[in-house]
Amino acid sequence: MSVTAFQDQTNHIGDLSVEKAIQKADTLIEAMGWIRRFRGKTTVIKLGGSLLDDETELMHILLDVIFMESVGMKPVIVHGGGKAISRAMAETGIEPNFIRGRRITDPPTLKVVERVLAGELNVFLTEEIERLGGRAMNLSFETTNVLFGEKLPCESGEDLGAVGQVTRVDRSVIEGLSYTDQVPVIPSMCEGPNGEHYNVNADTAAMAVAQSLGAEKLVFLSDVNGVRRDKEDPDTIIHSLTADDAKQLIADGVIESGMIPKVEACLQTLDRGVRKVHIIDGRLRHSLLLEIFTTSGVGTEIRV
Repeated sequence: MSVTAFQDQTNHIGDLSVEKAIQKADTLIEAMGWIRRFRGKTTVIKLGGSLLDDETELMHILLDVIFMESVGMKPVIVHGGGKAISRAMAETGIEPNFIRGRRITDPPTLKVVERVLAGELNVFLTEEIERLGGRAMNLSFETTNVLFGEKLPCESGEDLGAVGQVTRVDRSVIEGLSYTDQVPVIPSMCEGPNGEHYNVNADTAAMAVAQSLGAEKLVFLSDVNGVRRDKEDPDTIIHSLTADDAKQLIADGVIESGMIPKVEACLQTLDRGVRKVHIIDGRLRHSLLLEIFTTSGVGTEIRV
């Protein structure tokens, strides 16, 4: 290769580097307007399912949360941990039992749920945020509990055991942490009126927290990219829906099966003061940032 050809190639590589840098700057400029809009606003993020089992996916989600806090947003994490609980139960020889998707929580199961969900997993998520450069505080029975409730009423005579529902959230503790630039990390368990502990569905726990805080957004991190016109085709995602649109899609059968209770939960949350609810695929790298800080987003936004 001649000297001239080498210099031309070097200049071309340099031009590409500059172009990439410009693209990054353009992305930051696009995000700036959204950052200003949501600065100081609370976003509740429901984290659970398979996302907790993949270290790489989880790392990118937590990095997104740290970025949100760094630019002035107030993220709050509410997490489940069903798969980790099932593994721990298997290790101790306890057979899991479910009724309509809810885990029957008898006394031996409750001990496992407390140890894994309110203990090990809650501490792990907090420490991982700290390891990645953020600040966080785990809020559980072992530190400061913020979710209070009661036993979930039995349906059709079926007793789920120590399964509860949240009736009160100690918002002052959560907001106090947010104002000191820490990310509250809350397990989906609540304390009853006599100090008893209950296992709570993570979606409903996140809803209760978002409603109590008057959150700007509630984000459900899922393993699908949002509401689809064809549930089998990711390219048919509907990026934005009003509550009325969503109700009509349910009536028309477009929203069906397992997506119905999630969308109905979103509608219930909107009715109680949360401004927007998002369903996004948490497996997509930086899906939180792409949904919140870009014009098009990557999931489904449901609004009043």
